[in-house]
Amino acid sequence: QPQLAESGGGLVQPGGSLRLTCTASRFTLGSHAVSWFRQAPGKEREGVSCISSPGAYQKYANSVKGRFTISRDNAANAVHLQMNSLKPEDTGVYYCAADVITACGETVSQWAERSYDYWGQGTQVTVSS
Repeated sequence: QPQLAESGGGLVQPGGSLRLTCTASRFTLGSHAVSWFRQAPGKEREGVSCISSPGAYQKYANSVKGRFTISRDNAANAVHLQMNSLKPEDTGVYYCAADVITACGETVSQWAERSYDYWGQGTQVTVSS
């Protein structure tokens, strides 16, 4: 059964950094568009970032633009989300998702509001002093 697994979450102080990793098993992540989502307690899930296949295009939510970077590591069958200058409002459970449609699309809604073929279980990110 194809699976996605997130790792790298944790507790970090405001202004700090974390790198999340989304690793695929039993399918090739490089041939899928991959997105990161997050969900804070009591809030709806929101799209954070998307990377196309094979990786020429990256898209970001306005709230993370300039602070987060999404990238591929095809040798590891993984996608990373480097998160810098973290803020308390970045707190939440972060999920990765993969879609056989290889493009992200131009608008946030095009990649954040569509269905995905595979989802991970999530990793907790807490930004607090």
